[in-house]
Amino acid sequence: MSGPMALEPAGVQDTLSLRIAGDRPAPRAPEGGTRQDAVDLLAAELADGIGPAVHPYEVAALLESEGLTAEVIQERYGHPNLFSLASALYERVPRTFPEPARPANPWRPDHVRCALRGALFALPGLAFPLTGPLWHAGRDLRVLVVAGLVSWAWGQALGHRAYLRLTTGRREAGRTLLKGAPLGALTATAAGSLIAGSGTAVAVAAAQSVYLAAAGVLLVLGGERLLLAALGPLAVGALALPWWEPGDTLRLTLPSLSVLGAVAAAAWSLRAVLATAPAPGGARPALLRSLPYGLFGLSAGILVLLEGRQHPYAVIVLTVSMGPAEWLLYRYRGMSVAALRATATPAAFLLRSAGVLGLCLLLYVLPLLPAALLTGAQPVPLLLLAATLWIALLLQAFGVAWPPAAVCLAAAGGAAAAAVLRSPPTALALSLFCGAAALCLTACAVRLLGRPAPHA
Repeated sequence: MSGPMALEPAGVQDTLSLRIAGDRPAPRAPEGGTRQDAVDLLAAELADGIGPAVHPYEVAALLESEGLTAEVIQERYGHPNLFSLASALYERVPRTFPEPARPANPWRPDHVRCALRGALFALPGLAFPLTGPLWHAGRDLRVLVVAGLVSWAWGQALGHRAYLRLTTGRREAGRTLLKGAPLGALTATAAGSLIAGSGTAVAVAAAQSVYLAAAGVLLVLGGERLLLAALGPLAVGALALPWWEPGDTLRLTLPSLSVLGAVAAAAWSLRAVLATAPAPGGARPALLRSLPYGLFGLSAGILVLLEGRQHPYAVIVLTVSMGPAEWLLYRYRGMSVAALRATATPAAFLLRSAGVLGLCLLLYVLPLLPAALLTGAQPVPLLLLAATLWIALLLQAFGVAWPPAAVCLAAAGGAAAAAVLRSPPTALALSLFCGAAALCLTACAVRLLGRPAPHA
């Protein structure tokens, strides 16, 4: 051999011809070793790639990628061809199938958003101590109750329909809200005006209905911070009442500013959404699909108002707890997915799913116990009402709409009838009817959500 290659030490050319991936030389048999030793050494070096293979052909592809030629296979490893060596390696290395990487939890809750929504549900209640001297209790209060119940029912149904439209695009959801929110405010105001005793009561009911409609738009479109900013004047005025007498003008002006701010924020959000490009045509959901959500909103409103008649501060406790309730709905879904991955049989998943349900429900109602004691509310009816509402919301989150609507409507009807007849007492009636509703909804949740299919 002439030229520079003649200066190479013995074996360098042979090593270069046996280079494999990563510029490393193919393993050589130990000094004095046999060809079987060379095969064993190769199997040990490539074990990470051979172990997951499900057929010798995959090992053959690996050897090809490593750069082994037919000459090397025959001379060094004593096999007639690539496939013979691949089969030998496949037999030598045990099957190892690494655990696939688990995806991130798709149901991780937004902690700040859930806490913010809980505060937003409660802050509008500050309007009542601020504006109370401007209107009369009794008949005027009943006007607000009727208008509020209609707004609750309408808002639940409209929110569900808007979320359905979000699956086809934000513009479609915006159009649904643009049509439905003003109509809901008008309907609620008209319902309250039917029993109005004064023009002031109608005006207050209209303001309440307009605010609830605008707030519903912002909550669906993710405008919680805008809504918080709009409630600023109302919150400042109400919180200053113990040290400051605002006068009738400011008592009217501050809530009005918050209502106008909420309407402006909702209009701005809708304008931004409607400016987006339309999504490809999709089927418009039937109106009846949102009916059970509206009925649930109506029944939940009745139950909460009955509890509020006995202990007004209990309503504040419940409204603030809606933020943690929403957070726990996400946690339930995330924990259920983890339980699905950790179990191998339907029976095991059913047991673990029931445990997840019980844990989340306990985490929701337990903090309400000291809150009830601090506000002077009776703990039993409050906790049973909270459990009923949370399990109903959980079922709705999985698209189970009619059972919670029917159960809650029956409980609300029974408790309302007891309140009218004054027998049994309202607290006892709420405990009985909400307790029965919670048991029925729990059984429904265990049966329907204890299967893997809803969580897959």
